[in-house]
Amino acid sequence: ARYIGCYVDNTRRRTLRGVSFFDYKKMTVFRCQDNCAERGYLYAGLEFGAECYCGHKVQASNASESECNMECKGERSNTCGGVNRLSIYRLELAQESARRYGSAIFRGCFRQPDNVSIALPVSQLMLNMSVDKCVDFCTEKEYPLSALAGTACRCGFPTTLFTLHEREDEQLCAQKCAGEEFESCGTAEYLLVYQTQVQDNRCMDRRFLPTHAKQLVALASFPGAGNTWARHLIELATGFYTGSYYFDGSLYNKGFKGERDHWRSGRTICIKTHESGQKEIESFDSAILLIRNPYKALMAEFNRKYGGHIGFAAHAHWKGKEWPEFVANYAPWWATHTLDWLRYGKKVLVVHFEDLKRDLFVQLQRMVGLLGIAACEDRLLCVEGQKDGNFKRSGLRKLEYDPYTPEMRKMISGYIKTVDTALKLRNLSGVPDDYYPR
Repeated sequence: ARYIGCYVDNTRRRTLRGVSFFDYKKMTVFRCQDNCAERGYLYAGLEFGAECYCGHKVQASNASESECNMECKGERSNTCGGVNRLSIYRLELAQESARRYGSAIFRGCFRQPDNVSIALPVSQLMLNMSVDKCVDFCTEKEYPLSALAGTACRCGFPTTLFTLHEREDEQLCAQKCAGEEFESCGTAEYLLVYQTQVQDNRCMDRRFLPTHAKQLVALASFPGAGNTWARHLIELATGFYTGSYYFDGSLYNKGFKGERDHWRSGRTICIKTHESGQKEIESFDSAILLIRNPYKALMAEFNRKYGGHIGFAAHAHWKGKEWPEFVANYAPWWATHTLDWLRYGKKVLVVHFEDLKRDLFVQLQRMVGLLGIAACEDRLLCVEGQKDGNFKRSGLRKLEYDPYTPEMRKMISGYIKTVDTALKLRNLSGVPDDYYPR
């Protein structure tokens, strides 16, 4: 999570309007962040030393940092807001898919679209409405979206008529369900939307290129920077398999069918590579360069190295000699990888992993554009609903401590500054703000 500041709160009109919980003996910053992230919220805020609030929007003005002056009840070394003041963090891991209702995934509160009968073509009046009833109805009709509108249940797909991009305050959807007093069922004007277990098949078809590619496009990244996830998104968005500079049987078994092709076969839309030598880089005609916060990338690659693609390194690896040796060897490579691609790469499109997570639709449009495919908007909206795939590290097994020593952080900060300068010299946006300070 990234601290974004001290904010005014009001007991009558809360700044963060999602769930809240209190612990006047053991509240910690991590505990609050973890609870909000588990429920898929974007922000976590701490107040009065012991209160935790979650939300999707920050709806108040900044206050002076000196007004967030109360120690957390569970850790005296940290600040947990103040009197009517919130210490707010933006949660990096928060995502809608963490918020489930039974088998359905909560997507949010949205204004009823124009042409609602075209946008959400199947509907049923339900005088005894509940979330379960509407989700079950849309599942039976084989639609991926279930929208509750008071006593009407509507079903459909995400389309340009109903993109799910403009989320509203959940309070606008907070009308109680007729059939379930502790649930909200939306209103005629504001719909409460859930994603059912029905797969949106508009972006699931994939095949090899019908004619051999004239250009070889690299999907280049430092290990641990999200290359596998980016391949998953590109395959869904374009309908074509991605290839690899390597052969990884475990990825082939997870459905990456281009993994077995030689990287020069010309049958795949782009080729995964972690290479950073001049000769290897110059063998590609263009590249998508995926860059990720080195602190996160190093930990992800360490987990992969010692726990597999979706596993975790053991506690003994983090506490033993493996971790310091790994950081000493890999941290310089994180910088030289980006610098080499900027120097030797032809037609390089830089994509920051963090931007891809935050604004998938826009960033994926850029990536697909470089690949020379006309981006179909409905297909990209379908990708948003299937974005996680089945290869993410399972569970929220986070380290309870920061594995980076002050010496490691000092070294990595230097590499971040070097990469930031190199990007700006090429008139590209520098690294995202949350790369440092750490």
